[in-house]
Amino acid sequence: MRIQLVDYGHPDAVRLREEQRAELAERYGTPDSEPGGPPAAHEMQVFVLARDAATGEPLGCGGLRALGDSVGEIKRMFVVPAQRRNGVAGQVLQALERHAVERGWTALRLETGALQPDAIAFYERHGYVRIARFGPYVADELSVCFERDLR
Repeated sequence: MRIQLVDYGHPDAVRLREEQRAELAERYGTPDSEPGGPPAAHEMQVFVLARDAATGEPLGCGGLRALGDSVGEIKRMFVVPAQRRNGVAGQVLQALERHAVERGWTALRLETGALQPDAIAFYERHGYVRIARFGPYVADELSVCFERDLR
């Protein structure tokens, strides 16, 4: 597997985000379950794709946007279902954390949904701790927020 830095509008990035939206729509029973709306391309400082080293097929993705005060937010973490539990998400997360540190960020936050126990367990395994809902997630009872100190 290799991790590639790409533009948010890269066709493979768009395709994976569309797959993610479709999966979340099915899980939550609504076409748009994201509080506050999706991130705009100009907000995303980093976007990475995990690719199969042999075929180049995209396996997963994730991005970062700045929240201010040396804090970033992880957005659009997704791994294609056939590749889950193969270490793809962990490598994407490590790449995002490296990019955050390179930017001088001292913490990363994220939001996931209460109906995503697999994601909740993943972030907890990787040292993220639950925090109070923040920003556009404050009033959303289905939002579960996390943070990790990168220092």
